[in-house]
Amino acid sequence: MGTNPNLDALARAGVSIWLDDLNRRIINDGSLRELVQDKCVVGVTTNPTIFAAALSQGDAYAEQVCGLVKDGADVERAVFEITTQDVRTACDLLRPVFDRTGGQDGRVSIEVDPRLATATAATVEMAGRLWASVDRPNVLIKIPATVEGLPAISEAVAAGININVTLIFSLDRYRGVMNAYLTGLEQAREHGKDLSTIHSVASFFVSRVDAEVDKRLDALGPEVADAAKELRGKAGIANARLAYQAYEEVFSTPRWQNLADDGAHQQRPLWASTGVKDPAYPDTMYVTELVAPNTVNTMPSKTLDAVADHGRITGDTVTGTYAQAAQSLDDLERLGISYLEVVEQLEVEGVQKFEKSWDELLASVDGALTAVTGA
Repeated sequence: MGTNPNLDALARAGVSIWLDDLNRRIINDGSLRELVQDKCVVGVTTNPTIFAAALSQGDAYAEQVCGLVKDGADVERAVFEITTQDVRTACDLLRPVFDRTGGQDGRVSIEVDPRLATATAATVEMAGRLWASVDRPNVLIKIPATVEGLPAISEAVAAGININVTLIFSLDRYRGVMNAYLTGLEQAREHGKDLSTIHSVASFFVSRVDAEVDKRLDALGPEVADAAKELRGKAGIANARLAYQAYEEVFSTPRWQNLADDGAHQQRPLWASTGVKDPAYPDTMYVTELVAPNTVNTMPSKTLDAVADHGRITGDTVTGTYAQAAQSLDDLERLGISYLEVVEQLEVEGVQKFEKSWDELLASVDGALTAVTGA
């Protein structure tokens, strides 16, 4: 494990610590390697916002950008080349972790263009392009858990592609995601694929749920102010804990066991959006309150540092909390806050935010290309 006792305790409790950040600077200057060695980091997730910010800082990408300009690359191709190169290099850096853990960790994620979130066939096509371009067994291709994304997940898994299903907010959709994964495994088996080579995680978003629910609680009248105050900051963790209950149920069924007998791996729950958005809350709460075996927690650097500094890990904080979690969501319904409305709104906004981040990345790359050409 690592040298930090808090992060070491988290890892020993069965949580894989992944970093929600990737850029060429932390690859080149050894920072990522140090996080792996000292802070138990065993995986990386990426997003367009992170890449866009990296491009605007320093000159780590200057040489590649010049080469792309010389080759006449347009913005779309440049984005593809720049992001896949970073992910490929990070995959190589994390390959020893991948080998040591039998493929469970040492993973690096890269996402399909979010503008394809409602286009099943186009999502599958781009997932295949990313998979082939990165060409590393430890890459995960991120597909959003939209209605149209579910069949894309099955099709990609059936083709033997490792998938990080992202943007999950609702328990019902999460069950759909797990079903899509199992369907993909069944199809992969029919195609003669080796199931032991296929891995997947399901990214369940946490803090965004609290941000939306708390906003609605704060808007309630004074007659329910005390009850509303009591429920602030509880929805995200309750939702995630019930997701873990669903995970335990699905991966204990005869359908799953049949696949496991042929070498299949469980699709692990991944806690995403774990940076605290309300400064009134403990900055480690989406980590310490979601400790459970066989999970992943992907943390922004600030949250990782907070856990390393003062995160109190007391073992499993999820198993056995399901009745209390369900009660929290029921109490919100009684106050007139609709769970279905919240999660549906968050999915729509989540896709929009992903698309906006992608547009920002395109703009950053376009700016870098223009700076070289002087156009």
